[in-house]
Amino acid sequence: QVQLVESGGGLVQPGGSLRLSCAASGTLFSLRAMGWYRQAPGKERELVAVITRGGTTNYADSAKGRFTISRDKNTVYLQMNSLKPEDTAVYYCNARDADWSNWGQGTQVTVSS
Repeated sequence: QVQLVESGGGLVQPGGSLRLSCAASGTLFSLRAMGWYRQAPGKERELVAVITRGGTTNYADSAKGRFTISRDKNTVYLQMNSLKPEDTAVYYCNARDADWSNWGQGTQVTVSS
């Protein structure tokens, strides 16, 4: 029904930057919000940032001041600056409306010297 294609993950040094992209396609007429979540080994998946159809943004405390979420049509971006080793995780794109939620395949972000 909805396909989410992610790109931009990889290996980066502490203090470096990455930009993640997520392109949504399919049945999108009811889409309400898109966002980014992450999951580190042994931990639960957690919210990183969300942007609504109206442009309202919400960030996890750990992301505030370093990460920026933005949207261009049906593509959502996550600009990540000042990356820390604790940011290492699989990052997942999410799209939802009032009734459904779809996930991307995940992209690995590794922050290491």
